[in-house]
Amino acid sequence: MAQHEPRKDEIDEKAIDDWLPITSSRKAKWWYSTFHNVTAMVGAGVLSLPYSLAALGWGPGVTVLIISWVVTLYTLWQMVEMHEMVPGKRFDRYHELGQHAFGEKLGLWIVVPQQLIVEVGVCIVYMITGGKSMKKIHDSLCTGCKPIKTSYFIIIFASIHFVLSHLPNFNSISVVSLAAAVMSLSYSTIAWTASLHRGVQPDVDYSYKGKDQQTVMFNFFSALGDVAFAYAGHNVVLEIQATIPSTPEKPSKKPMWLGVVFAYIVVAICYFPVALVGYYVFGNSVDDNILITLEKPKWLIAAANLFVVIHVIGSYQIYAMPVFDMMETFLVRKLRFKPRFTLRFITRTLYVAFTMIVGICIPFFGSLLGFFGGLALAPTTYFLPCIMWLCVYKPRTFSLSWFANWICIILGVMLVILGPIGGLRNIIISSKDYKFFS
Repeated sequence: MAQHEPRKDEIDEKAIDDWLPITSSRKAKWWYSTFHNVTAMVGAGVLSLPYSLAALGWGPGVTVLIISWVVTLYTLWQMVEMHEMVPGKRFDRYHELGQHAFGEKLGLWIVVPQQLIVEVGVCIVYMITGGKSMKKIHDSLCTGCKPIKTSYFIIIFASIHFVLSHLPNFNSISVVSLAAAVMSLSYSTIAWTASLHRGVQPDVDYSYKGKDQQTVMFNFFSALGDVAFAYAGHNVVLEIQATIPSTPEKPSKKPMWLGVVFAYIVVAICYFPVALVGYYVFGNSVDDNILITLEKPKWLIAAANLFVVIHVIGSYQIYAMPVFDMMETFLVRKLRFKPRFTLRFITRTLYVAFTMIVGICIPFFGSLLGFFGGLALAPTTYFLPCIMWLCVYKPRTFSLSWFANWICIILGVMLVILGPIGGLRNIIISSKDYKFFS
């Protein structure tokens, strides 16, 4: 009799796995990984890259952009490789990999808080971005209309997610994600082609903007954090890979890596032209969102903002899915709730409501994210994968792999220290202008 009990547990486990959003569907193709990664990576942050470049200057700016691209591609490759490093087991979630590298308890404590800060933070920022972009569309197309508060647009944006959040898993949001990836390419292209069309401004100035050396230095630190923030896809990469089928003959890492390489090519096509052309044309007078600097032609800017809205809808879903998975896993595995639609409906609706309310109350959350993002995002993207790699594979001291990982770790730790310093100073300086519920 006792022999049959584990079978029931196994059946229960399988039933739970088949229900949870990350592990329920493993039918993804390699190109799913491309557009999921593009959607996760190319945020509306791409539009602030010319502004970051203005704070960094030509030499350091281009260097930081290229180094970030190379380092994050390398750490992403490590995560794709580590997904199935134990034969017959898949690390479907970032924290499962953390537990394998650092131990059951410590792994959770290291990974989960950082991953949650990034994912929940990004969802809140996307709520605000979506609302603000909708407001820009309204304001640019309807010039004589009565102004509507951003809060109302955030509520309209949230109402879309009250519907979309009930799509069960990653594969079910693939159409939304594909649309989002196409849109990110579209508005990036609009941003740099419209800038080129405008031509280099007669009074263009490439010197550092700031009253004194101190301001210039802090702006430099803050811009480092912003560039780091542009590469945030690692927090969802294992979860995306979990949706790809895998057999010993055809491991999931091959299609996943193919998808990642294509995604990174798209990322380069989006990031580099926007950053370089935007700064080249406008110099240090560029706004923190290049679409604001480009006020004309009206219809084009409205179209670009519409693309931002569609993209942010997809991005929100990509970042919310692992959070849904964590909440549902906790409720079903730890608190023994039955895996059913009602449970999912209530938890996801509450989550969307939470991100919406925080977005409405704290519309300046974006500047806070520069601070938190630096603290949580740089580790999960730049050096946590390297530390795991060193813990698990133990490469020979002074070998190429050992050097590569330590260089990434040192650069990442510098980012974690310097990025938040600039962000914190910006928060303190602009806090006198902050208005809750504005």
